[in-house]
Amino acid sequence: MAFTLISFIVPAHNEECLVRKTLDVLHDAASALNERYEIVVVDDASTDRTGMISATCGARVLQVHHRNIAAARNAGAAQAYGDLFVFVDADTHVTGAVLLAAVSAIRMGAVGGGARARFGDRVPLYGHVLAWLWLRLQHFGHLASGCFIFCTRPAFEAVGGFDETLYAAEDLVLSRRLRRLGRFVILREVVVTSGRNIRSQSVFETLRILLGFALRGVAFFKTRHGPWYDRRE
Repeated sequence: MAFTLISFIVPAHNEECLVRKTLDVLHDAASALNERYEIVVVDDASTDRTGMISATCGARVLQVHHRNIAAARNAGAAQAYGDLFVFVDADTHVTGAVLLAAVSAIRMGAVGGGARARFGDRVPLYGHVLAWLWLRLQHFGHLASGCFIFCTRPAFEAVGGFDETLYAAEDLVLSRRLRRLGRFVILREVVVTSGRNIRSQSVFETLRILLGFALRGVAFFKTRHGPWYDRRE
């Protein structure tokens, strides 16, 4: 597929401590591609300087009040100008190698994909176990992590974007929908993301979330569960 502009869409809520570094790394990686690009930061009801910092880093800032990451991502896509969407979380660093692999996959006919991820900071032991299990599930299920997922605009629009009835696991649902359209790839390259969501929950709270997901599937996330909306450090 040929495309003329890459749109990086970054949902953010109260990310003043992390968003500058994320955007700086993203600019460096994108500039190395020699492709036209834009960065859209979707500032979802922040009460800190997330929007201001993002603007000083060269991003176009969209203000929304959803407090729903699926809705925030969809809002960014609706305002983006590109024909290739790359969704990046505000606490995730993406290298030039990852972006090059993603662009190459799209040009070779993939409709979208994701990348493996590793934690860039400390996590408890059970966090490493969960990460290991997720990498195996991701490999065999061809599922993308929400911290980095990419697809063409036509594919995104064809599947209706992210499911806004979900407060989490919307990345898994989008992955499955895109796979029905065509080739969906999980890159060998690795992005670096924060382990703060793991740190903010005890092992018992994490097990409760996993049990809820095991018993009810993605329907468990039709209400707010987990650290994504009430993060504790």
